[in-house]
Amino acid sequence: MGPRTKDQYRALHAGFRWLVPAQFNISAACASRWGRDPDRTAIYYEDDSGARSLTTYRQLDRAANRLANALRARGIRRGDRIAVVLPQRPEAAVADLAILRLGAIAMPLSILFGPDALAYRLENSGARAAIVDSLALDNCRSARTAALEHLIVVQAPGAPAAIRHDELDWHALLAPASERFRTVATAAEEPAFLVYTSGTTGPPKGALIPHRALLGNLPGFVASQNWFPQADDVFWSPADWAWTGGLMDALMPSLYFGRPIVAYRGRFGADVAYDLLARYRVTNSFLFPTALKMMMRADPEPRRRHDLVLRGLMSAGESVGETLFEWCQGSLGLQVNEMYGQTEVNYIVGNSALRWPAMPGSIGRPYPGHRVAVIDDEGMPVRAGESGEVAIHRCDRHGHPDPIFFLGYWRNPRATAEKFTGDWCRTGDLASADDNGYLWYRGRADDMFKAAGYRIGPGEIENCLMGHPAVANVAVVPKPDAERGNVVKAYVVLAAEYAPDDALAARLQDHVRARLAPYEYPKEIEFIDALPMTTTGKVQRRVLRLQEEERARAARG
Repeated sequence: MGPRTKDQYRALHAGFRWLVPAQFNISAACASRWGRDPDRTAIYYEDDSGARSLTTYRQLDRAANRLANALRARGIRRGDRIAVVLPQRPEAAVADLAILRLGAIAMPLSILFGPDALAYRLENSGARAAIVDSLALDNCRSARTAALEHLIVVQAPGAPAAIRHDELDWHALLAPASERFRTVATAAEEPAFLVYTSGTTGPPKGALIPHRALLGNLPGFVASQNWFPQADDVFWSPADWAWTGGLMDALMPSLYFGRPIVAYRGRFGADVAYDLLARYRVTNSFLFPTALKMMMRADPEPRRRHDLVLRGLMSAGESVGETLFEWCQGSLGLQVNEMYGQTEVNYIVGNSALRWPAMPGSIGRPYPGHRVAVIDDEGMPVRAGESGEVAIHRCDRHGHPDPIFFLGYWRNPRATAEKFTGDWCRTGDLASADDNGYLWYRGRADDMFKAAGYRIGPGEIENCLMGHPAVANVAVVPKPDAERGNVVKAYVVLAAEYAPDDALAARLQDHVRARLAPYEYPKEIEFIDALPMTTTGKVQRRVLRLQEEERARAARG
């Protein structure tokens, strides 16, 4: 593989045709059709205490039926939003599948979210119920809204919580429910998931993802995983199932093809990763570049100590870079397939080691079925080698609708309209394309950035910091970091009665950590007399970002 890979790209892209049925339900496709097989493994589960279990597709399907019946009995109907605040565990898959077969909308939320982050999303979505891991229960109780009628608690292993009178226990709820349920015949166009994505200004926006979007993901998934599935394929990724990367790049595609996926509840570490890969005979994985860097440094030659059988590896979220690319090929024994996408239009560009050669440093080519271009401000494609914004057309090269698209931002038609220039959906990422169609990433067109694989929008963090009485003004930017790609840094202008010191910086960090997710708190705070502003009064984050990049270059010498 590698540089000598035969280039089949043009024939694959030209020959691809979408086949999207008028009716399609993700839950039926990912569980019901496999549920008749009593021995087909769906989920291998373990946690950091050593507890392990195995869930078959039959068990997964019947549990989803039980939960669907229980939710319907409590008034949940088609179109209702149901929050799922669970880590990687079988109940998370059951919850998603049950909600979708009701025709309701699953809203996955990270258990890392603090009460403010949860409260905004629950209030904005009008969620009627939440299915919550007991470790996230206190935050969910604090965030509970008037519209939230049901709080269903799934006990965390080794950390049971006392259930209040107005809450429901997962096992007690499912036990009396029937194992038979007729899945609602949803249109492929109907919403399935509501996934909140950070914005550059203001609060996060909820991207409404239809059932058909899973079909739109599959060409990229199959290609980036070197033509998944094969008979013995087992998938694992540490990507949180509450995010698009874990949900649509790992969990749902694995279930769609009826293959096992490993769910691990615990902190990621290089030793954990190698152990899971070897013990479960994992053939396919999605690993962020940050995770790969940790693995490379912990064990540069892993195949000497671990019996690895990886045959497909995808990476996304930040640049893989030449060093990691070469390490994967030499030490893991396979070429890493870099991928690019976002919540609204996921899995649109990337590589496939079996079908076309990768260019180290390139994010790849548009996957079959997607018409992607680099466009200017007027929506016109730029010439090869010129920088512009990555965009995807509503229709493929044959003029047929591309099913990958989100339906729009929840209750935000203005933001939805601003996402498009004609039929081109703008990603907000800058790139150039070469004569062979490879895209080369150049950075963000706005102020979004990635830190340790997480997509960070400064708006929510800045709003949180502005809630502290010491903060008069603030700007959040990425600070380059060799390990994580970037870390979150906040430039803070203090109110007149406060003096800058390390203790205050620590209090501001704790203020964010207690309200948002741990990966959002600023790892560094720099106090500044005034922020750079435009003549119209807008913060020039770009000035601060360039300052951080210059400091990083100077530090490297």
